[in-house]
Amino acid sequence: MKTPFRLDEHPRRWPQPLSSPPAGYFEQLPTRIMAQVAPPASRPQPLAWLLRAPAYLRTGLASTLLLGTFAASLWLGGASLSSPARPASLDAVPQAQLVDYLTSGETHVDMLDLAELPTHHLGITKQYLRLSPTELTEALDAQPTNEAGLL
Repeated sequence: MKTPFRLDEHPRRWPQPLSSPPAGYFEQLPTRIMAQVAPPASRPQPLAWLLRAPAYLRTGLASTLLLGTFAASLWLGGASLSSPARPASLDAVPQAQLVDYLTSGETHVDMLDLAELPTHHLGITKQYLRLSPTELTEALDAQPTNEAGLL
């Protein structure tokens, strides 16, 4: 069982005597605190004159800067307005170089993808289907129809 604790039974320790504050400490305390809290003095900004300039001058400078940036990007980019850039054609690349590129391990192309296919329509079906319009109409009429689908 716990023994009851009574504060009256324990003697109090008297605090050490404090020294008195320096003369005028409490009178100087608010100004010292405010000096520490106050924001530092602002430095003059390099473009502070621009903030004080009239609106028409700021607008003119902004549009001139934007137009100059656009012109400089066109000039440095090498784009010419007179002749449009033509895309590079694969016809100019040698076929051996294309095959070497496509068969290298960097691209995932099979040999079936590289098989040569005709570039134009051969018209194979024209030789098998030499029907006149009357023969074609007769062949279509001979096909069975679903009567339920026509209703």
